[in-house]
Amino acid sequence: MRETVTSTHCPYCALQCGMNLTPAADGRTVEVSERVDFPVNRGALCGKGRTAPAVLSSAVRLTSPLVRSAAGTLEPASWEEALDRIAEGIGGARAEHGADAVGVFGGGGLTNEKAYALGKFARVVLGTSQIDYNGRFCMSSAAAAGGRAFGVDRGLPFPLEDIPRTGCVILVGSNPAETMPPALRYFTELKENGGTLIVVDPRRTRTAEQADLHLAPRPGTDLALALGLLHLVVAEGRTDEEYIRERTAGWEDTRAAAMAHWPEYVERITGVPVPQLREAVRMFCEPEHAMVLTARGPEQQSKGTDTVSAWINLALATGRPGRPLSGYGCLTGQGNGQGGREHGQKADQLPGYRKLTDPAARAHVAQVWDVDPDSLPGPGRSAYELLDALGTDIRALLLMGSNPVVSAPRAAHVEERIRSLDFLAVCDVVLSETAELADVVLPVTQWAEETGTTTNLEGRVLLRRRAITPPTGVRSDLEVLHDLAARLGGEGSPEKRFPADPEEVFEELRRASEGGPADYSGITYRRLAEENGVFWPCPSPGAAAEATVHPGTPRLFLDRFATEDGRARFVPVSHRAVAEEPDEEYPVLLTTGRVVAQYQSGAQTRRVDELNTAAPGPFVELHPRLARRIGAAEGEPVAVVSRRGRAVAPARITTSIRPDTVFMPFHWAGEGRANTLTNPALDPTSRMPEFKACAVRLEAVRP
Repeated sequence: MRETVTSTHCPYCALQCGMNLTPAADGRTVEVSERVDFPVNRGALCGKGRTAPAVLSSAVRLTSPLVRSAAGTLEPASWEEALDRIAEGIGGARAEHGADAVGVFGGGGLTNEKAYALGKFARVVLGTSQIDYNGRFCMSSAAAAGGRAFGVDRGLPFPLEDIPRTGCVILVGSNPAETMPPALRYFTELKENGGTLIVVDPRRTRTAEQADLHLAPRPGTDLALALGLLHLVVAEGRTDEEYIRERTAGWEDTRAAAMAHWPEYVERITGVPVPQLREAVRMFCEPEHAMVLTARGPEQQSKGTDTVSAWINLALATGRPGRPLSGYGCLTGQGNGQGGREHGQKADQLPGYRKLTDPAARAHVAQVWDVDPDSLPGPGRSAYELLDALGTDIRALLLMGSNPVVSAPRAAHVEERIRSLDFLAVCDVVLSETAELADVVLPVTQWAEETGTTTNLEGRVLLRRRAITPPTGVRSDLEVLHDLAARLGGEGSPEKRFPADPEEVFEELRRASEGGPADYSGITYRRLAEENGVFWPCPSPGAAAEATVHPGTPRLFLDRFATEDGRARFVPVSHRAVAEEPDEEYPVLLTTGRVVAQYQSGAQTRRVDELNTAAPGPFVELHPRLARRIGAAEGEPVAVVSRRGRAVAPARITTSIRPDTVFMPFHWAGEGRANTLTNPALDPTSRMPEFKACAVRLEAVRP
């Protein structure tokens, strides 16, 4: 007889779609069915969500620890042997070279409990400042820009349900038709309700095909485009002067910067014709309500923070943020990209989205952790800088839920740095390309085998529930940290401060986040189960008998922004070129992205037959004119060469891309690895690498 159906959430993107799981007849995996009561996807699932149970199979996933033998191969080992080897490798590096010789690298797919425990483990047990995570590659530029404009970063400051009810959406550098298909219905409903959709993308994607207006700028020029639109808003008298006066600060300098970017100048930079610029301004300004939504396109640039600030400035100048059915938001990518950076696995943050450099924040968290605030290390390196230091300053690395051999920029160099480590331990569900290089690999539980919370792109905290028992030989990441704390933490039973029960960890997270920008203190597992999620901030009601439970905050900024004076901040910015402009040797721009049937580095989705049938491998998308110039034919191999390396993949020839641009998806390893080519030039504020634009040349590969 089958067990009760378990209501939970998808393991993939930041929509965190609701789904129901029923144990399959063999008891080793689950069957997925619709869950129509969850408001985000209302039952709809993409192919990745429907096929997620395939990765639960023991034929696909890891079920035993692996330890590198004297012969250099990974061999099955007991948990005790594997954990002892990790303690020896990490402890040895720390003893010989100091605490910062040990690095920790996390992932945006880890639950809030795991992210919290990992950050605490790094700082309390290891004493290292060298911790960051792959979410730095996701929306760190939007986080930085949102923080300096509004005083707090939450991907969407309003629920997705508001999108169909607004008048116009400018969607910048996002392709939800492929990256989060169930979200496309919100934009379809927007148009059905009489609203308009403007899509900004160098490619005519499946999402751009749905747009009322498609602007196709040259990669890396989104900043100039936003400035040009703001120039026209000012020149045409479309600013909301009352809103600017009453709810913002810094307008004069921002207006002056925008006025230096006149339409014809912007057309020369971006390639977007002036009439299209004017039409976009008209469509955006005429409705009472409108939104600007950004994603990885404008964010994954060496000027990504300023680029997002330019789009926020456009929204502020027209009086959108902090008003119903209007505003600015960011479409987070990874499953727990929002929660993952709120609770301490980011180099510069403590739980509750507190700053690691804030003495009051350090004191509060240290009290919860029962440590001296002065013992907490300061901010460490950002993700790419941490990876770049492997084998030199950082001699040992503990990695959870990430695959930087495929996902990091300048990936061949990152792979070389990982190989140069004295010791590498990886916790993962599958034997990823990075795990293949490890000294110890630990098999850990995944979504359907564990309970924990995630925070979706709306700031809605959700409860994922365990539906089946994991295979024998598999443990949770929380158990791993508990066991390593016992081996590495010294005196005082440190393992007792690292419980393996996720609800116990969440209860501590609530206390650590209390009073912080991302306050979870009023959220409990029971509330999450009963209310279909709770939006943060959600403070604790306190001890007063008359205190009522806080309902959560679906919509931010309606009364004031989260700044000291309650005003939003304009930030004056100016156009600057990408870090690596095309030249005679490398005359074309490469941009990268995703396809619908694969996810992130593909470590899990590339193990699902149905998804591999739909998207079997990498490709190079190029315009017919460019194809003729280099002699490339449809389906034939093309070499893409940058200053960092060479990748080869079949040509996909289409008029949906600009003639001066090529596109590659980044889900694959091997010779088609797109990130072999990408530029690690970093944004000075967010430390985001420039994934979205680098100079390349193309060569047809002859047999």
